[in-house]
Amino acid sequence: MTEPIPLAGIVLDAPEPPALADFYHRLLGWKIVQADENWVSLEGPAGSSKLSIQREPHHQRPTWPSKTDVQQMQIHLDFEVTDLEATQQRAVDAGATLMDWQPQEEGVRVLADPVGHIFCIFIAGW
Repeated sequence: MTEPIPLAGIVLDAPEPPALADFYHRLLGWKIVQADENWVSLEGPAGSSKLSIQREPHHQRPTWPSKTDVQQMQIHLDFEVTDLEATQQRAVDAGATLMDWQPQEEGVRVLADPVGHIFCIFIAGW
């Protein structure tokens, strides 16, 4: 068997990478380690991955839940938290939108970042 290849990071598209990076910096507290108008990278805590944002001027917001005739979500991010309500408020204060449809009543919240990328916050063990 060959050696496993580690995931170095996730890259999201956005019309203005610095603005979306600022949102994730405020939400997650991750350090911005590389930045220009076309590419921004944030570094997570030890054991985490890197999150980068690249310029895509034609980015379209995905829908949640999905519909067949509009842009569908291609990926979503999951963040494990200890205080769901406080983290949800922190996300909304940073510019996130709580999605109308939630797949579960407890333990998990689905939100969208300012350009529409879906992410979930959830309580450990949920």
